[in-house]
Amino acid sequence: MERIKLEMPAVYSFQTELTVRITDINYGGHLGNADTLALIHEARVRFLKTFGYSETDIEGYGILMLDSVVIYKKQAFAGDVLRIEAAAGGFSRLGCDIFYRLTDKQSGAEIALAKTAISLFDYQSQKRISPPKAFIRKLGG
Repeated sequence: MERIKLEMPAVYSFQTELTVRITDINYGGHLGNADTLALIHEARVRFLKTFGYSETDIEGYGILMLDSVVIYKKQAFAGDVLRIEAAAGGFSRLGCDIFYRLTDKQSGAEIALAKTAISLFDYQSQKRISPPKAFIRKLGG
Protein backbone atom coordinates (compact mmCIF):
# COMPACT_ATOMS: atom_id res chain seq x y z
CA MET A 1 0.00 0.00 0.00
CA GLU A 2 1.38 3.35 -1.03
CA ARG A 3 0.79 6.19 1.43
CA ILE A 4 0.31 9.82 0.47
CA LYS A 5 3.25 12.02 1.37
CA LEU A 6 3.02 15.70 2.16
CA GLU A 7 5.87 18.18 2.17
CA MET A 8 5.05 20.21 5.22
CA PRO A 9 6.38 23.70 5.95
CA ALA A 10 9.18 24.14 8.45
CA VAL A 11 7.49 27.13 10.08
CA TYR A 12 3.84 27.67 10.96
CA SER A 13 2.66 31.28 11.34
CA PHE A 14 -0.46 30.43 13.35
CA GLN A 15 -1.60 28.14 16.11
CA THR A 16 -4.84 27.55 17.97
CA GLU A 17 -6.17 24.98 20.41
CA LEU A 18 -9.33 22.90 20.10
CA THR A 19 -10.68 20.24 22.43
CA VAL A 20 -11.88 16.95 20.98
CA ARG A 21 -15.58 16.71 21.88
CA ILE A 22 -17.47 13.51 22.59
CA THR A 23 -19.41 14.18 19.37
CA ASP A 24 -16.08 14.02 17.45
CA ILE A 25 -15.60 10.37 18.44
CA ASN A 26 -16.44 7.62 15.96
CA TYR A 27 -17.45 3.99 16.50
CA GLY A 28 -13.77 3.08 16.91
CA GLY A 29 -13.63 5.24 20.05
CA HIS A 30 -11.28 7.88 18.62
CA LEU A 31 -11.41 11.13 16.62
CA GLY A 32 -13.25 10.43 13.36
CA ASN A 33 -12.23 11.44 9.85
CA ALA A 34 -15.12 13.83 9.17
CA ASP A 35 -14.58 15.41 12.58
CA THR A 36 -10.87 15.89 11.89
CA LEU A 37 -11.86 17.85 8.78
CA ALA A 38 -14.30 19.89 10.89
CA LEU A 39 -11.50 20.76 13.36
CA ILE A 40 -9.26 21.74 10.45
CA HIS A 41 -12.11 23.88 9.09
CA GLU A 42 -12.40 25.71 12.42
CA ALA A 43 -8.62 26.23 12.48
CA ARG A 44 -8.73 27.63 8.92
CA VAL A 45 -11.48 30.10 9.88
CA ARG A 46 -9.39 31.26 12.87
CA PHE A 47 -6.23 31.43 10.73
CA LEU A 48 -7.91 33.61 8.09
CA LYS A 49 -9.42 35.83 10.79
CA THR A 50 -5.93 36.80 12.01
CA PHE A 51 -5.44 38.47 8.62
CA GLY A 52 -8.85 40.18 8.71
CA TYR A 53 -10.39 37.64 6.34
CA SER A 54 -13.28 35.20 6.40
CA GLU A 55 -14.06 32.33 4.05
CA THR A 56 -16.64 34.54 2.36
CA ASP A 57 -14.55 37.71 2.20
CA ILE A 58 -10.94 37.60 1.12
CA GLU A 59 -10.36 40.91 -0.62
CA GLY A 60 -14.02 40.73 -1.71
CA TYR A 61 -14.01 37.09 -2.82
CA GLY A 62 -14.94 33.78 -1.24
CA ILE A 63 -13.04 30.53 -1.19
CA LEU A 64 -13.67 27.28 -2.95
CA MET A 65 -12.27 24.06 -1.46
CA LEU A 66 -10.39 22.06 -4.11
CA ASP A 67 -9.08 19.12 -2.10
CA SER A 68 -8.20 17.88 1.36
CA VAL A 69 -5.53 15.45 2.51
CA VAL A 70 -5.20 14.10 6.05
CA ILE A 71 -2.40 11.80 7.16
CA TYR A 72 -3.06 10.23 10.54
CA LYS A 73 -0.16 9.57 12.89
CA LYS A 74 -1.88 8.75 16.20
CA GLN A 75 -5.34 8.51 17.69
CA ALA A 76 -6.99 11.37 19.59
CA PHE A 77 -9.74 10.89 22.17
CA ALA A 78 -12.55 12.88 23.78
CA GLY A 79 -11.14 15.57 26.05
CA ASP A 80 -7.76 15.74 24.31
CA VAL A 81 -6.67 19.31 23.65
CA LEU A 82 -5.16 19.60 20.20
CA ARG A 83 -2.76 22.29 19.11
CA ILE A 84 -3.43 23.01 15.45
CA GLU A 85 -0.78 24.96 13.60
CA ALA A 86 -1.41 26.43 10.15
CA ALA A 87 0.60 28.00 7.35
CA ALA A 88 -0.11 28.95 3.75
CA GLY A 89 2.06 28.05 0.79
CA GLY A 90 2.07 26.68 -2.73
CA PHE A 91 0.64 29.88 -4.19
CA SER A 92 -0.27 29.60 -7.84
CA ARG A 93 -2.27 31.47 -10.45
CA LEU A 94 -5.55 30.09 -9.11
CA GLY A 95 -5.05 29.36 -5.43
CA CYS A 96 -2.88 28.13 -2.62
CA ASP A 97 -2.49 25.40 -0.02
CA ILE A 98 -3.07 25.67 3.69
CA PHE A 99 -1.09 23.20 5.77
CA TYR A 100 -2.02 21.98 9.25
CA ARG A 101 -0.16 20.09 11.96
CA LEU A 102 -2.28 18.65 14.78
CA THR A 103 -0.49 17.69 17.98
CA ASP A 104 -1.64 16.63 21.42
CA LYS A 105 -1.06 19.63 23.69
CA GLN A 106 -0.17 17.53 26.73
CA SER A 107 2.19 14.96 25.21
CA GLY A 108 3.31 16.83 22.10
CA ALA A 109 2.55 13.72 20.03
CA GLU A 110 1.76 14.36 16.40
CA ILE A 111 -1.85 13.36 15.72
CA ALA A 112 -2.20 14.30 12.03
CA LEU A 113 -0.78 16.31 9.16
CA ALA A 114 -3.14 17.87 6.66
CA LYS A 115 -3.42 20.13 3.65
CA THR A 116 -6.35 21.85 2.00
CA ALA A 117 -6.11 23.44 -1.43
CA ILE A 118 -8.26 26.51 -1.87
CA SER A 119 -9.06 28.79 -4.74
CA LEU A 120 -10.50 32.25 -4.52
CA PHE A 121 -13.89 32.41 -6.15
CA ASP A 122 -16.01 35.23 -7.50
CA TYR A 123 -19.48 34.00 -6.64
CA GLN A 124 -21.16 36.68 -8.80
CA SER A 125 -19.43 35.61 -12.01
CA GLN A 126 -19.05 31.98 -10.85
CA LYS A 127 -15.34 31.98 -11.74
CA ARG A 128 -12.10 31.20 -10.00
CA ILE A 129 -9.80 34.19 -9.71
CA SER A 130 -6.11 34.72 -9.11
CA PRO A 131 -5.25 35.40 -5.48
CA PRO A 132 -4.95 39.17 -4.93
CA LYS A 133 -1.44 40.40 -4.18
CA ALA A 134 -2.53 41.66 -0.74
CA PHE A 135 -3.72 38.14 0.16
CA ILE A 136 -0.46 36.57 -0.99
CA ARG A 137 1.59 39.18 0.87
CA LYS A 138 -0.36 38.78 4.13
CA LEU A 139 -0.27 35.00 4.15
CA GLY A 140 3.42 34.88 3.32
CA GLY A 141 3.52 33.72 -0.28
